[in-house]
Amino acid sequence: MPHVVALFRHPVKGFTPETRDELEVQEDGRIAGDRVLAFRFADAARPEERDGLDYWPKSKGLALQDFPSLARLSVAYDDAERRVRVALGSEVLVEAGIDEPGRRLVVDTVTQYVLSSPDAARLHAPGRLPLVLVGDGVTSRFQDRARGFVSVHTRESAEALDAALPASVDDRRFRSNVVIAGAAAWSELDWSGPVRIGDVLFAPQGPIVRCLATHANPDTGERDAPILTTLTRRFGQQQPTLGRLLLPVSGGGRIRVGDDVRVD
Repeated sequence: MPHVVALFRHPVKGFTPETRDELEVQEDGRIAGDRVLAFRFADAARPEERDGLDYWPKSKGLALQDFPSLARLSVAYDDAERRVRVALGSEVLVEAGIDEPGRRLVVDTVTQYVLSSPDAARLHAPGRLPLVLVGDGVTSRFQDRARGFVSVHTRESAEALDAALPASVDDRRFRSNVVIAGAAAWSELDWSGPVRIGDVLFAPQGPIVRCLATHANPDTGERDAPILTTLTRRFGQQQPTLGRLLLPVSGGGRIRVGDDVRVD
């Protein structure tokens, strides 16, 4: 029986995930506490509109596709205290609340880190500085798509890709909320009927077309794996795809590590 083997949420858009034992799926299809904060460029601190919804394109803020060195940072977020902690290895670079003084401190620290990294030139482009930390720390809103989704992939798909590459590839590269094991590689791309995970019944949506964020090693921040071309050339995909988007059919609920996954 396919089952959940890992759960992740990403409190700060574009930064490292937090491993969780359970996740709360909201009625709007987003994960509670996921992408509740984001670093935006100076000229993109307000959302665009897409289909009547707020849209925050990742190309206009700090994200792994353009700033792979972000992968070296470890980010934790305390929901109750609304505090962000950013560390580089064992060194805590900053820990602060998200009130205005705290935001300034976090922004200054992250800005200095990026400007001292190999990605510095990208941050010097016109309109990008000063960075702005947006979000209330509660509302999940900075996903790649205007409509919120739960993202999922099978571990077998990641392992098939890992076997085709010299660099190590694990689940973290794909930034999914839910990782499933016990299914055939790429089987998530064939789902057509309802999918039940834990308390929640989902309707499968589109596949997840991948970007350069997957090339960044989640430990070193170096682009060491040509994942996009491997998916298209080695596996014959028209677009580099791994994983699936899901939306709850009616209401939200909780997903836990160990939950069975039933696909109709």
